[in-house]
Amino acid sequence: MATPNATCLAPMKAVSNGAFQHENPLDFALPLLILQIVVVVTFTRCIAFLCRPLKQPRVIAEIIGGILLGPSAIGRSQKFLDTVFPKRSLTVLDTLANIGLLFFLFLVGLELDMRSIRKTGHKALGIALCGITVPFVLGIGTSVALRATISQGAEPIPFLVFMGVALSITAFPVLARILAELKLLTTDVGRIAMSAAAVNDVAAWILLALAIALSGNDTSPWISLWVMLSGAAFILFAVFAIRPVLVSMARRSPVGEPVKELYICITLTLVLACSFITDTIGIHALFGAFVVGIIMPKDGPFAGVLIEKIEDLVSGLFLPLYFASSGLKTNVATISGGVSWALLVLVIFNACFGKIVGTVTVSLLCKVPFRESLALGFLMNTKGLVELIVLNIGKDRKVLNDQSFAICVLMALFTTFITTPLVMAVYKPARRGAPYKHKTIQRRDLDSELRVLACFHSTRNIPTLINLVESSRGTRKRGRVCIYAMHLMELSERSSAISMVHKARNNGMPFWNNKQNDEDQMVIAFQTYGKLSSVNVRPMTAISALSNIHEDICTSAHQKRAAIIILPFHKHQRVDGTMESLGHSFHVINELVLSHAPCSVGILVDRGFGGTSQVQASDVCFKIVVVYFGGRDDNEALAYGMRIAEHPGILLSVVKFMCLPGKTLSFGAKLIGIASDKIKKVVIDDVDGSTHSNDGTKNQDDQMWNEFFKVKSNNEESIKYEERLVNSKGDIETALQELNRSNLILVGRMPPVAPLVSKSDCPELGPVGSYMASSSFSTTASVLVIQQYNPSTDIHPLVMEEADCVEVPDTPRL
Repeated sequence: MATPNATCLAPMKAVSNGAFQHENPLDFALPLLILQIVVVVTFTRCIAFLCRPLKQPRVIAEIIGGILLGPSAIGRSQKFLDTVFPKRSLTVLDTLANIGLLFFLFLVGLELDMRSIRKTGHKALGIALCGITVPFVLGIGTSVALRATISQGAEPIPFLVFMGVALSITAFPVLARILAELKLLTTDVGRIAMSAAAVNDVAAWILLALAIALSGNDTSPWISLWVMLSGAAFILFAVFAIRPVLVSMARRSPVGEPVKELYICITLTLVLACSFITDTIGIHALFGAFVVGIIMPKDGPFAGVLIEKIEDLVSGLFLPLYFASSGLKTNVATISGGVSWALLVLVIFNACFGKIVGTVTVSLLCKVPFRESLALGFLMNTKGLVELIVLNIGKDRKVLNDQSFAICVLMALFTTFITTPLVMAVYKPARRGAPYKHKTIQRRDLDSELRVLACFHSTRNIPTLINLVESSRGTRKRGRVCIYAMHLMELSERSSAISMVHKARNNGMPFWNNKQNDEDQMVIAFQTYGKLSSVNVRPMTAISALSNIHEDICTSAHQKRAAIIILPFHKHQRVDGTMESLGHSFHVINELVLSHAPCSVGILVDRGFGGTSQVQASDVCFKIVVVYFGGRDDNEALAYGMRIAEHPGILLSVVKFMCLPGKTLSFGAKLIGIASDKIKKVVIDDVDGSTHSNDGTKNQDDQMWNEFFKVKSNNEESIKYEERLVNSKGDIETALQELNRSNLILVGRMPPVAPLVSKSDCPELGPVGSYMASSSFSTTASVLVIQQYNPSTDIHPLVMEEADCVEVPDTPRL
């Protein structure tokens, strides 16, 4: 009678009966898998948080997390491994991780548009080919050195091909994330890098299929040939049999209607079925999922819905399991001795040298400037997830041993980690722009077009913005209003965010929506309003990290030659009237825009101006007040109010606050305010209220009032003027309380008046705006706090104006 193998592990049951039945849940597959998922996701997210200041993509944190959980660090504790990652549970963990990886590779295929690859220019094609060839050749040399030392028993041809692919690959998804973070996705460098990486990715998968075919257990060359021929037949079958089915489903999913659940089910089943076919052929299950993503039609909402359905679950939960699974196979301790460490240095050097030197050489031959060529070299050196897939397949097929596997994993980690800091060090795209004249609302040429960049975060801001635009359009035939409605979106880790950035048509930075059936439903209201009014409305979308989205706002304002940027206040009013913060990030955005804006800025405290819906032009009946104390910002508010007064449905009231002769509105307080540049202080004198900066505000005030009275004399019915004599801050507060029933109040950001609140968390609104934004002031009156552009404080512009700079053509009207 045969003795059972003592090393054979008994299969785990799926679920336990619970601790009260004296059963340990960790001895059963499902509760143990749940614990593993929680541990892996929590641990990798914490590392991602620590890596965020270094601007590293999340894949770096997940690779590091997987390695630390393995035998290289925490996994050195055998008790930890036996409790959380026992050997008999690894089959279930690997299976679930690979299912998640299947669908992630499907998403990667969805991101790759073969049409863009076919249109790849000679520069990108040359860079891609050289970026594959040179490191592949160096990989052959590296494989010789490794086989002579630490991988002596490896099959020569499979080992050679695997090392060549490992050194020559460029991770397309990781590169897209890095380019988006660095705002290089729509620059020349970004476009070349993405096109070259797409070609590289496709070539790498072909080479990987070859490597897998050559690494089978059967040494017969005929087997490898049959595998390759079967793989080619599968691709033809997918293109001519599966793609028509996908195209038919995409055509039957029109914009604006939900995609049928049956179509989603068929597509996901096709992904699994094709994965089964390629695994049966002997290539790898991942290859089938990738091919389905490649042939998927990219136009219309079908692909976008598929991404939305699966990306969060896959990238958030299942994909980190793959990194944990890889980390459990990686033991850095196997790299011991001078020879091993020398080989690690050799592998890293050859990988970096091949990619960087090959890319830079071809880029220079294509007459790409040196700095851009160097940046391209660093970018094309990005490894990451695809690299780990190659290495794991090589290890599973016994091509790579533990030591060579660990060396290659550390190489992938190192090359990806250095990409972002090196690119930031050598290349920062110059923001150049043509100078323009009208950077404020206050101007001599009143018949010139008023250009406004109106920003919004969510749908709650849209009705107020549209009503404000309608109020601003006036009745001039020549001096029309052009509104750029910019939807501010945070760049997330989702594939759909990268896909959205990648597909958006480039028009400088950020992006404008060039399709009528655009996926961003936020802009539909602006499109509709633009078609029904005489206002040019041009929706835009800015997709960026909240920490630097102000760069997109200011750069776009300069490119569109805007006179004013309108920003939403970082607080919104709740039903009970209290103001609730939307987050500190939005607060910081407003402060940074105020510091770097190339034009005037308005911060809109929205309390439902015009109600919760758009007011028709014929129904406009608003009472708008301009509160005037003096200074540049108040002059800008008054100029905006005078333009609003041209609308037949607007009643404008201008309230000028004055004090007794010999006194000032500061009431003894020393007024120090932050100007548009935070470094430059504006000190206001207690005696006469004049500023010590180079403003000359007294003359500007007098000139502004002369213009106002001229306009008022021609429009006595819709413009009212009132002077208020005040002796204290209490008098100002009392007077302002009488105005809180208005629909909208315009006020300058930094008037020469004492602060009306002793403490405020909104210094960007100034002494009066901070008071008006409080719940105690009003629950119905919206407030627009305006800062006028001051060229004397604009000493650190984000866009350098150069007279010889070619002016960017404007976007067509929607």
